[in-house]
Amino acid sequence: MVIPLRKQAADGRHPAAVLSYGAVWGAEGTSLADARSAARTLLARAGYPPRHQISQDAQIVISELIANALRHAPGPGGILLEVLTSDPARLRITVRDSSPHAPRLRVPDPHRIGGHGLHLITRLCDRFRTTRREDGKHVTAEMWLPRPTPAEDRPDVRRGRPGTGQGASRN
Repeated sequence: MVIPLRKQAADGRHPAAVLSYGAVWGAEGTSLADARSAARTLLARAGYPPRHQISQDAQIVISELIANALRHAPGPGGILLEVLTSDPARLRITVRDSSPHAPRLRVPDPHRIGGHGLHLITRLCDRFRTTRREDGKHVTAEMWLPRPTPAEDRPDVRRGRPGTGQGASRN
């Protein structure tokens, strides 16, 4: 089941959530491509085009968190992406899975294939935590968001071709 991208009104539970996306999966897993696409769209709506570094970093974090959930906790799971406007503005990525075991950093080994994803996540994210639940755990990563680029300066929303100087005129 996928909860489409949406604007969320402020309420007591999510006072600063502006945009969110959610998806759940059963034993068959989920599509990493769909989750990355949702992150690109969500961040673009918040002012961070797909080529923006934060969008690219978010896609890496999402891929690693979902891949770990599918690899180490087969069964049902889910992801929730939220763009929060509180100070500091941030992207919150929460992955739910069925394992009660928290992810753990492995000793770095440049000769080992695999086992480096959590190191990458902790370098790209400003906060990282695991919350145990009766049915597994929630792994949450947060990335602070810089001020978005104004729409008139973003090539993806200007008229004309990017890089040609033929954008919309500013009178």
